[in-house]
Amino acid sequence: MNSLQQIPIEKILFLDIETVPQQPHYSTLDGPSKILWEKKSKFIGHEGDANEVKYQSAGIYAEFGKIVCISAGYFEHPNQFRIKSFYGDDEVVLLKEFASALHKFFSSPYHRLCAHNGKEFDFPFLSRRYIINQLPLPAALDNFAKKPWEILHLDTMELWKFGDYKAFTSLQLLAHIFNIPTPKDDIDGSMVWHVYWNDKNLERIATYCQKDVVTVARIFQCMRGEKMMADHIILQA
Repeated sequence: MNSLQQIPIEKILFLDIETVPQQPHYSTLDGPSKILWEKKSKFIGHEGDANEVKYQSAGIYAEFGKIVCISAGYFEHPNQFRIKSFYGDDEVVLLKEFASALHKFFSSPYHRLCAHNGKEFDFPFLSRRYIINQLPLPAALDNFAKKPWEILHLDTMELWKFGDYKAFTSLQLLAHIFNIPTPKDDIDGSMVWHVYWNDKNLERIATYCQKDVVTVARIFQCMRGEKMMADHIILQA
């Protein structure tokens, strides 16, 4: 299936993850972790930034972050979109729950995962956290020894590049140009660590994560020249 229009949309699982630093503050890291973070973050942020400030971005690195929410959605049929979030403080539990959901969804070789910047972030981050937590890597994420055309992952940012590798295009920007309601009407990714560690509001994070999933699905529809889904067809799984 070489054409985007030929992929059955019911066989695509749209997803997004939200990640945070493993500790609430740089000061709460153990000694070895502090040293390793200082090495990792040497070129992060601005010159002179304190380690405490730099550590706020530790959530984007699988070695220093953890997943607190995975949201996934699929078209049960063209007029019904099912969505569900796996979230909590215990990363092992939510990873196991998501692995079980993946196993149920991927019932044929043509099922695919789709995320915005998924190939650079969501898919590898998920894979690394499964391995770090010594959990079996779900087959849908396991790319070992696969040829590029055997990896059934879709990435709306990659699709938008059309072979141009010079620029990053945000989900918010694509939503804007396609006249899709912004998923950043409450919080954005840079605020998740604060909402998790300071506000302790996982439900707010899950709501935000689901908005991103819906936006990815709508962008994918627009890229295929289809009318984007209406709000009323979105149901909780």
